Amino acid sequence: MEECIIKSPLGYTKIVGDKDGITSVTVLNSEEKITDIIPDVLEDCVLQLNEYFEGTRQQFSLKLNPQGTIFQKHVWEELQNIPYGKTTSYLSLSKKLGDVKAIRAVANANGKNPLWIIIPCHRVIGSDGSLTGYAGGLHRKQWLLEHESPYKQQSLF
Repeated sequence: MEECIIKSPLGYTKIVGDKDGITSVTVLNSEEKITDIIPDVLEDCVLQLNEYFEGTRQQFSLKLNPQGTIFQKHVWEELQNIPYGKTTSYLSLSKKLGDVKAIRAVANANGKNPLWIIIPCHRVIGSDGSLTGYAGGLHRKQWLLEHESPYKQQSLF
């Protein structure tokens, strides 16, 4: 397994992966030493994350290899269908997965997403439009949603 640390607008970010794909991207709550030489298997991930933060990338095209249960992986696959600049609710996500009563399990799987930003769990909000829990902190979730906002994108022109 290879790893590196990069700096993003939301803090230091750790990327882990190998030839089988990216296994985790996590934002850290402490200052870390930035990796001088990015391992070859992580270069594309670093490039695409930088493009995302620059506002020039809306979709990731990376080989992913997140580790989790079959249910968690099913939820993470569904999360990848939420378009850039859009949000959905935990209830709506549960319905898409075929079980309205699974809302807590869906929320739990969402919270265990190991691929920050790449699998866009930040796009899931409460049914009432509220920002609900986010492993990276609500301030980061708010920033990501504003970064992806179509209104912000329009205001750039």
